[in-house]
Amino acid sequence: MKQRGVALACKRAIDLVGAASVLCAAAPALAAAAAWVRLETKGPAFFRQRRPGKSGEPFEIVKFCTMTDARGADGALLPDAQRLTRVGKLLRTTSIDELPQLWNVLRGELSLVGPRPLLMRYLDRYTPEQARRHDVLPGITGWAQVNGRNALSWERKFELDVWYVDHWSPWLDVRVLLKTVASVVLRTGISQEGHATMPEFMGSVRPD
Repeated sequence: MKQRGVALACKRAIDLVGAASVLCAAAPALAAAAAWVRLETKGPAFFRQRRPGKSGEPFEIVKFCTMTDARGADGALLPDAQRLTRVGKLLRTTSIDELPQLWNVLRGELSLVGPRPLLMRYLDRYTPEQARRHDVLPGITGWAQVNGRNALSWERKFELDVWYVDHWSPWLDVRVLLKTVASVVLRTGISQEGHATMPEFMGSVRPD
């Protein structure tokens, strides 16, 4: 128990130092991205949304806006591919849209590494095994993100998330962070073929 407490303290220290360092180093790029988003969309630069954190407790995530609120004649939102802006596409392919979440890391709502926080409405759609992904803090990047990211099926992503929960260690986090840098540089797994973003998770087929 004491050893795990030390490991968790180490994880938090890495989160604080890493988030603060990247925010300082990337400040000019973040300012430029915010200005470009506002110039193109004429709206707010940042997107805020409630997401489930550890144990499913909600918090407000912060990202750059990458899509408009364009709607069709029936009032429904247009498909993601039609609402994705030019700057939004660039921010997504370079993962710069995720950098504002470093503020959530400093607040203790996110970790640098952990299962990605998804949508609140998904909570009732998980199987009990999939729901174990909420046993730890969610992260900006994670084991699923460096092993296929959005090119994976939802079921495979959740399997990798739960594997991370069961095998977590500070060394695994370091490994994920290093692999994340490589994934960002190579721009791998950004989306599934034929989709601009990850399709909605509607729930897994449960065995009878």
